[in-house]
Amino acid sequence: MLLWTGLGTWRAEVSEVDLDGHRLAASGTQLGVDPLPYRLDYSLRTGARFVTERLEVTVLGQGWRRYLGLRHDGSGAWTCTVDQDGEVDLPAPGGDLTSVTGALDCDLGRSPITNVLPVRRHDLHRGPGGFDFLMAWVSVPDLAVHPANQRYEHVRLNPDGGAAVRYVGAHRGVDLELTLDAQGFVLHYPDLAERVHPAPPHAEPA
Repeated sequence: MLLWTGLGTWRAEVSEVDLDGHRLAASGTQLGVDPLPYRLDYSLRTGARFVTERLEVTVLGQGWRRYLGLRHDGSGAWTCTVDQDGEVDLPAPGGDLTSVTGALDCDLGRSPITNVLPVRRHDLHRGPGGFDFLMAWVSVPDLAVHPANQRYEHVRLNPDGGAAVRYVGAHRGVDLELTLDAQGFVLHYPDLAERVHPAPPHAEPA
């Protein structure tokens, strides 16, 4: 179980992750207040080499609800189903998925969980390398799908067994350094999130 607290705007996220070789399954909840209060629940599953198979997201706010079911055929073609109830001043969910044809990864907005997918595929948490990616980026909380050009580069190994990786997101104009743990999951994402480590259980008195 991974826990993150938000940096800057109030935000929190918890994710339960199952790693099985070169596959990942994760389910989690993100809470946020920007641009309006919301609760987001997601389920993510990948195939071999951490290539996205499906992402399901439900967002709830006061008087409104949205759902996105994003599917990937493993070769670069994407489809989605959407549903929405209530009136809210947000862009429409989903979108024209031909713009993300060829992408192997989804990227859930404001969540540190999907950064691990390209990192693990290319072992950027373990050694040198740099790669450019087209992502199917899901903006939050509206759940619209956008093409996003991103780059990940290994910077260094850290004394704790983790690593630093440079992340460039041209779609948002960001260029920053992610701190990762030994498994490639985000510990610190500048201006977004920082991992919270639960205190160890207290020993029972003898």
